[in-house]
Amino acid sequence: MLAIVDYGVGNLFSLRHSFAAIGVEAVVTSDPEALRRAERIVLPGVGAFADAAAKLHESGLGEVVVEEARNGKPLLGICLGMQMLFDKSYEYGEHKGLGLIPGEVCPISGRIPEEYKIPHIGWNALAFPQKSPLFRYISEGDHVYFVHSYHAENCTSSTIATTEYGGTLTAAVARGNVFGCQFHPEKSGTVGLNILRAFSEMEG
Repeated sequence: MLAIVDYGVGNLFSLRHSFAAIGVEAVVTSDPEALRRAERIVLPGVGAFADAAAKLHESGLGEVVVEEARNGKPLLGICLGMQMLFDKSYEYGEHKGLGLIPGEVCPISGRIPEEYKIPHIGWNALAFPQKSPLFRYISEGDHVYFVHSYHAENCTSSTIATTEYGGTLTAAVARGNVFGCQFHPEKSGTVGLNILRAFSEMEG
């Protein structure tokens, strides 16, 4: 069973429907024991980092997610959920993350030409600086759907995918059993479903 963390933020039900489309049972839950029983965990997220991090901490689910990940359980963070895997974020101040992947989340403004619109919204191609089992069913150059104004930096050793948007932006990361996608697999058609399929096959 796969658990999608419900802490009041994220595209929970579209994610569940995406897993259902590939024949994977996924439950949306705010129950710590359900997260502990699950074979894999997905941490979604949309909105502001500080608000989401506060909700995750106040719910007590953040500690469970970190504990399970450190015990070797496969964990996938999506969009803001990926950003929360890092040490900290500089979104409207400085905010502590879960510390599962070294690096920090920084604004893409100033990293790309001024004529490029922020947030970065739309379909962009993936490049793979290193191979990852998360992408076993897709190819370099495949397109996925992004909606973001921040991205991860100082995480080269963990970066498994980048995209070009007036400059090179971090698109996906991995460290052991912990994975993160800045883009939305659940909004990325067949390519996204194949990424979710690969994650659903990860062994802890």
